[in-house]
Amino acid sequence: MAISAKEVKELREMTGAGMMDCKKALTATDGDMDKAVEFLREKGLATAEKKAGRIAAEGIVATVLKDQDQLAAIVEVNSETDFVAKNEKFQAYVAQVAEQAVQTSATDIDAFLAEPWAAEPDKTVKEALASQIAVIGENMNIRRFAQIKEENGFIASYIHAGGKIGVLVDVETTAVTDAVKEAAKNVAMQVAAIRPKYTSRDEVDQSYIEHEKEILTAQAKNEKPDANEKIINGMVMGRINKELKEICLLDQVYVKAEDGKQTVQAYINSVAKEVGAEIKIKGFVRYETGEGIEKKEEDFAAEVAKQMAGN
Repeated sequence: MAISAKEVKELREMTGAGMMDCKKALTATDGDMDKAVEFLREKGLATAEKKAGRIAAEGIVATVLKDQDQLAAIVEVNSETDFVAKNEKFQAYVAQVAEQAVQTSATDIDAFLAEPWAAEPDKTVKEALASQIAVIGENMNIRRFAQIKEENGFIASYIHAGGKIGVLVDVETTAVTDAVKEAAKNVAMQVAAIRPKYTSRDEVDQSYIEHEKEILTAQAKNEKPDANEKIINGMVMGRINKELKEICLLDQVYVKAEDGKQTVQAYINSVAKEVGAEIKIKGFVRYETGEGIEKKEEDFAAEVAKQMAGN
């Protein structure tokens, strides 16, 4: 039967659910308004939509390793408060999301949310999320995920501060030994602590280098207006090299270096020589909870006063 816009509007006003979810509910229940409300409540959509406007910038990052550490996934799931992020139910749910991510064939978050939820295949990932929002009572968001496969080595994982930061490091090697695994874990900790943008200089886009050159050239000319082109170029390249050493993982100074000078690449080379194997750090993924999300500044006293006034 045809569902009218008026019916969809009425159900939306009753439940606070999204328009498409309301239309889906009415279609599934042949236009029966009461059954449509139940349909939405069962899927947690009525409650979830009312909370969707709240900023979810807390939460945790989780990782999962499979197939002798040759398959891995990392996910960030957000909540409104750190209190909920420490809740066992929330953490168990995030672990399920990570399990879903390690098996998914989705390549973006929209496709991931639309696929069947492994724990309850009659629901989508998005619908299962809505149900969790209803249970936990806060807005939640599956923000992002990544999956890594490495057939010629393994993937190392590191979680910092109970899930505030999560890292996966892709390692190609001819020998998977305890020493190589320890080195990979150390590199993962380096990524967590120093937050590089790239693995090596090879990944840095040339347009980025050219843009930096323009800025640094202008800076150098302002500092030394009488300097010739050779001096200016030397100043610019010196500063670019310094910047690349900060943002490229393999060029960074290894945080555990005893001499304070050894780079991450030099450290990996030393381990490779020690174990008699080839080791290559192919890439990494680093997620930090809430990075880039603009957090709303809450006036707690004003919020309490507002609730007491019945507003």
